[in-house]
Amino acid sequence: MQIMSGITLVVEDEGWRAHRGLQSRLKLAAEVARKSSRLKGDVTILLAGDRKLRALNRDFRRLDKPTNVLSFPGADGYGGDIAIALGVTAREARDAGKTFTDHAIHLAVHGMLHLAGYDHERPKDAKLMEPLEVKILARLGIADPYAAPAP
Repeated sequence: MQIMSGITLVVEDEGWRAHRGLQSRLKLAAEVARKSSRLKGDVTILLAGDRKLRALNRDFRRLDKPTNVLSFPGADGYGGDIAIALGVTAREARDAGKTFTDHAIHLAVHGMLHLAGYDHERPKDAKLMEPLEVKILARLGIADPYAAPAP
């Protein structure tokens, strides 16, 4: 477990440790997203496997399948929790031609914005969330994940 400025990382799936430097970059990304979104309170990020995310998705969203990232807003001054799935993240990165690290950072930023109350289910909500997400990622040196891939 590592703590930085109220961001705690919990590595449940050891596969996350294979990506050198990722943990410090995830904490930095989470802190930048937290400040950009004005989210208050500490946040915990769980780096888990697909099985754990499937169970959380089933238990909290009634969707019995693994997903890439889940956010659980906190209360009473606690910012909330984020969980990210190793296998789903790796597959999505590979399928999109992105690095694992860049995609994992995108998911951490995405999760932080959900904790801050942003959403993307409706087009008008996505028009608020996605540009902020892109701006934060650009500050971190990561390309726009919503841009069309180059031909």
